[in-house]
Formats: sequence, structure tokens, C-alpha cells
Amino acid sequence: MAIKIKEVTTAKELKSFIWFGITMYKDCRYAAPPLMLDDLLNLKRGKNPALDFCPAIYFLAYKNDRIVGRIAGIINPVANETWRHKNARFGWVDFIDDAEVVDALFDAVENWARAQGMESLEGPLGFTDFDREGALIEGYDQVATLATIYNFPYYITHYERRGFVKAADWNEYRIKVPEVFPERFMRMAAIVQQKFGLSIVEPRSKRDLIGRYGEKIFQLLNATYKDLYGFTRLNKQQIDFYIKLYFSFFRLDTVVVVVNETDEVIALGIGMPSFTKALQKAKGRLFPLGWWHMIRALYVNDTIDLYLMAVHPDYQGKGVNSMVFARMMPVAARNGYKFSESNPELESNTRMSSQWDSFEYTRHKKRRVFIKSL
Repeated sequence: MAIKIKEVTTAKELKSFIWFGITMYKDCRYAAPPLMLDDLLNLKRGKNPALDFCPAIYFLAYKNDRIVGRIAGIINPVANETWRHKNARFGWVDFIDDAEVVDALFDAVENWARAQGMESLEGPLGFTDFDREGALIEGYDQVATLATIYNFPYYITHYERRGFVKAADWNEYRIKVPEVFPERFMRMAAIVQQKFGLSIVEPRSKRDLIGRYGEKIFQLLNATYKDLYGFTRLNKQQIDFYIKLYFSFFRLDTVVVVVNETDEVIALGIGMPSFTKALQKAKGRLFPLGWWHMIRALYVNDTIDLYLMAVHPDYQGKGVNSMVFARMMPVAARNGYKFSESNPELESNTRMSSQWDSFEYTRHKKRRVFIKSL
């Protein structure tokens, strides 16, 4: 039976596009399927400001009138200008283990990319680094996090069969939260704080933190991540979008913001309780009970996911990260967290990965972005 490829053009088709990715992993004990509403915000024009300047197209694959695959094609002109290349991206990609389906999907997105004047196709990637990115290549028996992709091993076989090769790899670590935080970290944090005139923000509420420091946090991320693979600076509209999208679910005591004497944010650590089990139970829906599972995960949990860690380039290599850990880890231990998940770290970012040497940890997952010349 021939594979039919259809471009997503209606609201109903967009929802089908999203639900296919969720339902495909609904019975997988390791996946963390996103909430349907979150993906809808990301993919719908008029909602995600990246779509104001990023050409994008979504395809569904049908076999016997049943959806068997999906793929998004994206062009981020800011990324292309920054990195001086002509790359299209593929993302939100899922398919059954069928070469005909995979070929039909990638033929469609590759032809679209060529028609747009692009010279290469890379992915899985989203519009920005704050979207899920990187195909899982190791750790299929490890649970995913809210921020990461889970895919079956056969995806990699098909990527390579299509001529895709490694563009960049990310490692992920599982760190044991120490019951007693090393005293030397506390001493180092105190010395660094005094030497550089730093302080840790003590917000009155989440609204207070976001109102005073939301934009400054993303300004720090723009400065810190600017040289990392594929990163692009976010504009004001994108910053506001991600604040609303990702700052809804976090506990104030798992966020550490370090400022200097002029109140500039120079270091940051954002952790959140693991939402993996809650997402598995929600199965893509906030209602009727998905919201309850998400709220419960905030307070009944043994794992904290470390979503963002950043130190301003002017302060890197000076021990400022000790202030973040000296505040975050003891609080995590008191709250009953036993483990933390690092989330993806570029394998080339050895300064970031070396900080785990002071803890008991394992590297348990690895993911990859692939690239192919068109």
C-alpha cells in the first residue's frame, strides 16, 4: 500500500499531528509524553513568536488511512545568519518502523528545504534550544525528562540509512543528592560570594522572581550559551513566550539566582521536580486529572531535574557555581530528593560536565543531532 503524505493545513490536522507523537509512546515506561497544550502553543501560528520569522511546515504520513508518521520542517534564519550556514531543521519526528514511511516523510521535508534554498538538513531540533532536541542514541532503558526526547532505537537506524551523520552529541547524568553537603563547597561559596560582592536573590514569590529577574535570566542565557551548538539569541517576544511556557511549574526553593552588586544576574540554577511519572499518567491531557498529577509531582518526588545551569562568561572558572550548589543541594536533600537529572549537556562542554566530579554520578544517556547535505 502506497504511503500518502499530507501537509498539515487545518487546526484538526495539527491536533492529529501532536496526538500521534503522544499516543505512540502512551504505553512506554521510559517516555515522558508532552502535554498536548504545550505542543500546541509551540506549533501554532500566532502563539509561538518564533513562527513570526521561522518558515515551518508539518507533514503527516498515512498508510491504509491511518496516521503512521509525522515530521516538521523548520528554518531558523537567525540561526543561519549566526552560524553562517543554510540549514533547515527537522523536528517533532515520529514514525513506525517502516522504511517506506520514513522515506516518504524525509523526502517531503528534504524537498521542501531544497525549495527554500537550504543546503543541509539537521535534527531533531526545534525552533530554538529551549525546545526538545537530539535523538536518544544510548539509554533506552532510562526514563526521559519533560525537556527531552525519547525515541525507539530503530529511529537511529533509519536516520543513518537516509545518510544522516553526527553533528553534535549531548550527555546526560544521574547525580546522587548527598545527604550531607560537603563542607568545602560551603566554604568555597562563602569565599566567592565575599570576593566578588555577590548575593543570592531571596524572592517573595514566583511572581516577584519572574517580574524582577525573568528577562535578566534569559539575558544571562543568551550570553552564556552563545557559543554552544546551534544556539540563537532570543528576542523579547520569545523570552516572554518561554517565561509563560516553562515558568508555570517550578518550586521557588529549587531556583537559585546569583546577582552582582549592580543586580545583574551572573549565575543561575533552575531545578524542578521530575514530571516524568506525572506526564505518563496524564497521557497528554491536563484534564480531567492530568493537572492533579502535575501538581502532586511538585511535592511528592525523589528526583529533581536540573533544567538550566549557567554562569556568565565573565565569572566562569571562578567558583561561582559553588554558590548555586551550596544553596540548591542541601535544600534538595531536605525536601527528600535522592537523585538529580542533569538534562542534556554538550559533550564538548567539559567545563559543565566536570562539575559532577565532586558528586556520585553516572552517565546514563546520550543523544545526537544528525545532519545531511541536501
